[in-house]
Amino acid sequence: MARRTEWPGGSTDSSRAEKELSPQDPAERARAICLRLLTGTPRTRQQLADALRKREIPDEIADEVLSRFEDVGLIDDAAFAGAWVESRHHGRGLARRALARELRTKGVDAELIDEAVGQLDPEQEEETARELVARKLRSTRGLDRDRRLRRLAGMLARKGYPEGMALRVVRQALEEEGEDTDDLPHEGF
Repeated sequence: MARRTEWPGGSTDSSRAEKELSPQDPAERARAICLRLLTGTPRTRQQLADALRKREIPDEIADEVLSRFEDVGLIDDAAFAGAWVESRHHGRGLARRALARELRTKGVDAELIDEAVGQLDPEQEEETARELVARKLRSTRGLDRDRRLRRLAGMLARKGYPEGMALRVVRQALEEEGEDTDDLPHEGF
């Protein structure tokens, strides 16, 4: 990753180089900006549009360049969403709700989000929740049962798991450890 240096006047070396080296034609500048941003990591159309707006590329030119990038396959929000779901679910253990929220913040269309999170098998999602609880369970030993329940269920809630599933998975894990869970809530905490 390039090191950014602050220059007098408040511009960084990358933005200064962009101004000095990039052509004056806004369409050429827009293409160069998009290609540079796509080199590091895949991006959504909205993320690129925001970057172009920030660099004062006129909206009509930005839209034209972004449409061309979509036509040739350099921007593919559906593929981005599918890869995001796969990566973040397996890597971070995020559930559908959290994944959908992240994709919305990246400007992915609601229909594409539904398709992408729909790829997650509910059974796989619950199995991932069990694995997360199993990893965290050991660190809660020594705490009272109610505190363990809140910590573990809270961890799952932050990762987007539905409350009912979170409580069920945590109860099962505590029961397997020999904790008495008869008086624990089945829903709501």
